[in-house]
Amino acid sequence: MTAFLRSRPALLEKTYQLAERAAWALNPLIAKIGYARVERLIKPAEDFAKERIFGCHHCGQCILHSTGMSCPMECPKNLRNGPCGGVRPNGHCEVKPEMRCVWVVAYENSQQMPIYGHELIEIQPPVNRRLEDTSAWINMLTGVDKRVPTGWIPIEEVGVAHRA
Repeated sequence: MTAFLRSRPALLEKTYQLAERAAWALNPLIAKIGYARVERLIKPAEDFAKERIFGCHHCGQCILHSTGMSCPMECPKNLRNGPCGGVRPNGHCEVKPEMRCVWVVAYENSQQMPIYGHELIEIQPPVNRRLEDTSAWINMLTGVDKRVPTGWIPIEEVGVAHRA
């Protein structure tokens, strides 16, 4: 079943789009019930599905829709902005030669995704490790997944001329 779903990025993309719309439509109710309460209810199902289909590492900042429905946390180097440069000629990972590079898969899949496929080229901020093991859906609804931790420079402010 996992291989079947992983080979259909357009189906996964559409499913994500429907789930995201449902989450935003239910957000007022979820806020009334309480995000922490709802997280306790949905996190087990979120984990179960995402582990089986995508090999989820529970980063709490899911960007599957922006990375060709290929989880960048599957990359042994946890790279969220493209391949490291060590991709083998056969498209496999330099660290785990038996594994196809997450970013090769992301690129191939993004070409089949009419809704979010273009997001592959967007620069993603580093993973905020403080969000590990929290619900990515709840983090999306509350905006926690987009907040810049204290001491970090927002991605919009980082430019070629930026010097720390």
